[in-house]
Amino acid sequence: MRELLSLRRLRLIPALLACLLMASTLASAQSVPVPQPQVMIPSPPQLAAKSWFLMDADSGRVLVENNADERLPPASLTKLMTAYLVERELDRGNITMNDMVRVSENAWRTGGSKMFIEVDTQVSIRDLLYGIIIASGNDASVAVAEHLAGGEVPFADLMNQHATRLGLHNTSFANATGLPHPEQYSSARDMALLSQYIINDYPEHYAIYAEKYFTFNDIRQPNRNRLLWRDPTVDGLKTGWTTEAGYGLVASAKRDGMRLISVVMGTSSEESRAQETQKLLSYGFRYFETVKLYDADSVLNTPRVWGGESNQLPVGVDRDVMMTVPRARNEELAARLDIQGDLAAPIEAGQRVGTLEVRLGEEVVGEQALVALESVEEGGFVKKLVDQVRRFFSNLVGGWFG
Repeated sequence: MRELLSLRRLRLIPALLACLLMASTLASAQSVPVPQPQVMIPSPPQLAAKSWFLMDADSGRVLVENNADERLPPASLTKLMTAYLVERELDRGNITMNDMVRVSENAWRTGGSKMFIEVDTQVSIRDLLYGIIIASGNDASVAVAEHLAGGEVPFADLMNQHATRLGLHNTSFANATGLPHPEQYSSARDMALLSQYIINDYPEHYAIYAEKYFTFNDIRQPNRNRLLWRDPTVDGLKTGWTTEAGYGLVASAKRDGMRLISVVMGTSSEESRAQETQKLLSYGFRYFETVKLYDADSVLNTPRVWGGESNQLPVGVDRDVMMTVPRARNEELAARLDIQGDLAAPIEAGQRVGTLEVRLGEEVVGEQALVALESVEEGGFVKKLVDQVRRFFSNLVGGWFG
């Protein structure tokens, strides 16, 4: 009987072990952390406009776009390029804010919106620039075109040359004002890119775009950008309207260090362009954030250089690396350095030597050139000879002789 009991007990052992194994499996399964859902971002807003575009001014990441490359009449959004060329000439020292411009009869007679300059008077570049940006003066735009290029036609040619230089592929200018013309067109994307250059290239002049009023010749005119009154974070840029174009607005706002640029073209009213723009900006700021990964000129690596006075080359980026990502996902960013192999002197400072690739999970969200942060001159005869031998054996055995 005892023997029978012991056999039964022995038979129970595998069953007990199986139960323990099952319990252990359940316990381990329960201990595995439950994957957290990714940040949920709703679909972008649909706007009552012909085209629209939203981007981050620092990283350049496009957040929303719809018909962004459609060629549309820009109306007074044209004056962004007119103002940009004035700012460029100021920055290069070719003109000053105090330079005086004679007002021609042609400029004085230009129709549409005006800053009310008078024929044969002298007006400063400062007043004309304010008149272009705030009062949207067609007369001021023609006056600076004549002053800088000798006429509106050659000035339009300059505008087109710079549009090509800046990569505005769906833009053509025939005048400095935006008055209707068959060869005058642009796109929401191009207007955003132009605004990015205005903001980043000439920040000392950008404050003008936030001014709410401009007074000239005892006439006080308001900025037509209604968002300057409604949203304290909005500080630019330009409105436009013609019967053909409808109502357009290029706006920019900065919150918590993040700057967005929005463009709406072809809305039905002044109120509509303001409301539709506010939808874009609210969406961008609510669901995205921009983070700085690396500072300009910071050393990210020091690869081996052959045949140089120095054996190592400081490598980095020549401008800040900014990335725009969905909120709460910035910790998922990962950077990868792809540096050219077998770097050999001489190498000039600023020379491209590789690529910085930034990923968000499996998605590549940005690339930037890696450059030499210092120059490395060629070494002497003996140094180059020794490095040549080391380089040969290093390539042969996989870097042991570096």
